[in-house]
Amino acid sequence: MGRRFITTSLILLAISIAIIIPILLVEAHLFNMPEITALTPTPSPTLIPPTPTLPPKPIITVQGTPPSISATSTYLVDMDTGNVLVDINGEKPLPMASTTKIMTALIAIQTGKLDEPVTVKQDAIDRIAEGGSGAGLVLGDTLTLKDLLYGLLLPSGDDAAFTIADALGGTSNNFVQRMNLFAYHLHLFQTHYSNPDGLTLDNNNEHYTTTADLVKLARYAMTIPLFAQIVQTQHYTVPGTTQHHSYTWNNTNTLLASYTGMIGIKTGFTYAAGYCLVFAATRNNYHLIGAVLHSTTEDQRAIDVKALLDWSFALPRLPPHA
Repeated sequence: MGRRFITTSLILLAISIAIIIPILLVEAHLFNMPEITALTPTPSPTLIPPTPTLPPKPIITVQGTPPSISATSTYLVDMDTGNVLVDINGEKPLPMASTTKIMTALIAIQTGKLDEPVTVKQDAIDRIAEGGSGAGLVLGDTLTLKDLLYGLLLPSGDDAAFTIADALGGTSNNFVQRMNLFAYHLHLFQTHYSNPDGLTLDNNNEHYTTTADLVKLARYAMTIPLFAQIVQTQHYTVPGTTQHHSYTWNNTNTLLASYTGMIGIKTGFTYAAGYCLVFAATRNNYHLIGAVLHSTTEDQRAIDVKALLDWSFALPRLPPHA
């Protein structure tokens, strides 16, 4: 009996030890664990309100039919957007007369030095004898390139065109090559020059453009501040010095004085080209630029351009189509 009691007690003791030891080990492990700190919650991101979408700016929108004009070709666009407002034979190649001088001036401004002294040579004087319009330049006078640009664009001086071409190209033919290369660079694929002034005594098949190309060229030129400044100048005087005579030039674009908002650009006339004008005007923060080729008379040219501008400025301003 006593032996059975002892055996039972030893069994109970062994069971107790088997239970207690794992518990003690777990408590010891928990006791040695590092303290767990409370996690700081990540703040929710601040929501940025979306930028409100502004309604599109209204643009000049064509409605109806443009006015009837005498010019063979015309092309007119919104200068800010490039939207075409009027296109009458805009892709038809035609003689361009002195609107040629837009390209001549553009190359001079972008490749020459404005304060460079330039001397008037005989070929410039001879050009006037051939029937060209002149700035009245005197053989041997030396003026700055900048002054000559006014003589080129205001009185439409063929003598100034040849003087500039000689100075920058060495010869007028070399300069004309630059004009054609630049026309290609600007993607004026229906434009070709044979001289720097636009004087052609017959229907020269080597000297032509379209009103669409002219407007593209003029739109680019008007981004150049000096060009834009010159073409809206009505009168310009060069005081005489020991290097040159005095000159006073008036702009052949009389619409600068007679049409509100007119800011340029260049007239032209030959018998082959008729009466031409590249023009730009602004009203109420809208800017238009266009060209007419082969109007019947100088007065009719002005009537044509005024009618085109009045009609275009009166068009409704509507949001662009999506």
